[in-house]
Formats: sequence, structure tokens, C-alpha cells
Amino acid sequence: MSQPVGPDRAAILQALDGVTDPRSGQGLSAAGLVRGLVIRGERAAFMLEVPPAEIELYRPVRDAAEVALARVAGVATAQVVLTAETAAPQLKTAPSRRARVAEDPQARLQPMPEAERPAHVRKVIAVASGKGGVGKSTVSVNLAAAFAKLGLRAGLLDADIYGPSAPQMLGVDGEPTFDADKKLNPLEAWGVKVMSIGFIVEEGTANIWRGPMASSAVRTLMGSNWGSEAEPLDVLVVDLPPGTGDIQLTLVQRLKLDGVVIVSTPQEIALIDARRAAAMFGKLGTPILGVVENMAWLEGPSGERMPIFGAGGARTEAERLGVPLLAEIPLEMALREACDVGRPLVATSDSPAARAFVAMAEKLR
Repeated sequence: MSQPVGPDRAAILQALDGVTDPRSGQGLSAAGLVRGLVIRGERAAFMLEVPPAEIELYRPVRDAAEVALARVAGVATAQVVLTAETAAPQLKTAPSRRARVAEDPQARLQPMPEAERPAHVRKVIAVASGKGGVGKSTVSVNLAAAFAKLGLRAGLLDADIYGPSAPQMLGVDGEPTFDADKKLNPLEAWGVKVMSIGFIVEEGTANIWRGPMASSAVRTLMGSNWGSEAEPLDVLVVDLPPGTGDIQLTLVQRLKLDGVVIVSTPQEIALIDARRAAAMFGKLGTPILGVVENMAWLEGPSGERMPIFGAGGARTEAERLGVPLLAEIPLEMALREACDVGRPLVATSDSPAARAFVAMAEKLR
């Protein structure tokens, strides 16, 4: 039985070499400008990453690349995202024998002057954690769905380039389209506009991207069509990747955040990393709106609360930071199942965890 024929990667690269890079005179592939090439069904897309000062020079190159891409056999949808690269921080060595890492000069105490809110978005709230595995994405997805349940126009930006989970958790699959200005149009699920790198890359593919390229991808997602003048987005929830690296810095520098929510589990090993995240946002001048304690307890057969991961750690940390404890989310099997099947708990249940998410949304609206 014959198998469906899709676009051939070698044919795509050969076609893109027919488009000349104005700087080197080489084809785009030979010049190393075909970044993050994705072939998904009949769709082919890649990022054309250039210095910020040369964006205008490369706009016609981007258009020519899309035409060349569309002409390749098997390609029904061709997309080329033009984005500006940023310099990676440099390591410096102290005069002594001991090597020291200089602070990134771009990590200022406040957002950069060009930081701006996405067009037609009234409020931007980031959800962060210092480490993975504490349920940050679960909180982000259900918080966005809770805003929608309260009647707000809500959006979710899945900024975890290396581990996107919003498509699975929201049960939405598709390919975002571009408008006439090459801005991405978010998909929608459960009343939430959502944009994720998971809609663009091939499922199961490891995104082996260095910091500057990952940051460029985040900037592209940030610039999506979140709302309009007639119907602006009331709140955009940004699900950050764990840690304190390039992507977090990019967002704080480029995106005007109204604040950040720190997620942790009760035990000390998670709180150590949550403190690092809080310290980073404090240095960058981003308001901390509060702390969420996830997996706070498991309800036993008789209704008793069993603190599997300890008790009260996030509450103590919130008090130390001088911010509210926004919610204590119990460990529920229904919450885990809802994430796995793509049905946000707050949209389908009235369990204690679902009520906690809605109460948190009411505090942050």
C-alpha cells in the first residue's frame, strides 16, 4: 500500500538555496539562515533570524522564501517567520585563577525602555516557578480558564519553548495562521485564546535551540493577534518555563508585565528554587502578585487532609515576601486526569481544586 507523500526536507533546503542572502550572497540554507525548520503534514515553516538593524532589508527575502517554499512538491502551507536575533551574554574571566561569570548586562533592574504590552491586551500576568514538576503549567491553564469562566476575555501564552504543554492540557490541536502582517493568529479552546510553540513544531520533536533563538521564538509568540480595538483581551496569562534564564529575561525586558505569580509545592526543596525565581523578578522590578501552593494536601478516605509534601511552606514563603497566598491547590486525581485529556478542571468540575482556581482568578482579575 502506498504511503502519503509529504514535503521532502532536502528539496525544501534546495529550494531555499535559490533565495539569496543579501549579506553573504549565498543561498539561505547555505548561509545558515534556515532556523528551526518544521515539516508537519503538508505544512513547512522556519524562522529567518537576522540582526535587529536589518529587519527591513530582509522583509523581501522573507517573502521570496515563502514563495520558494510554497513551490516545493507536497507543501500546501508555507510560513516563514522573520525575527531579530539578540546577542548572548558573554563570560568574563577575573584576573585571578578563579573564573567568574559576569552579570548579563541586559538583566537590568527594570524592563528595557522598549518593553511594551501586546496590542489590545489590558493585563499580563506571568506564572513562574524556580523548578519543574511543581504544576506551574497546570496552574497557568486553569487560571486562564478560570478567567474565562468569570466572563473575561482571556488568553494563554505557553512560553515554555522546550516543554510546551498547553496544546495537550487544553485539548486543542491545529496550525496557527498568519495575518497580512505575518502576525500569528492564536487558536481558541474553552473560551481561551492560546498560542504555543507546540502548535508549530512537530510533536515529539526535541527543540535544540540556543538561548537567542529560543528568545526570538518567544518574541514571535508574544506578538500574536491577542485582541482587537473593539474586543481587547482582558488578561493574558504567560506560562513561563522553569528556571531563571534567557526566556524569562526576554519576557521581562520586552513585555510589560503587571506581575508574576510564583508556584511551589510545600516542601523545602521546591521552595529553595521558588525563592530564586522570586529574587530574579525582584531584581528586574517585576511585581510579585502572590504565591500558589500546589499539591497542598491529599484528601483521605475519611475526608482528612494528608500533607504528602509537607504543610504550610508556601504560606510561610508568601509571608516572608510580603505578598498574599493566592491559593492552596489540593492534590486531586480529577485534576491530573483533566490535564491529560485536555479538559481544564475549572471548566468541567466544581471540585475543591476547581474552586481554588476560580477564587484565585477573582483575586487577580
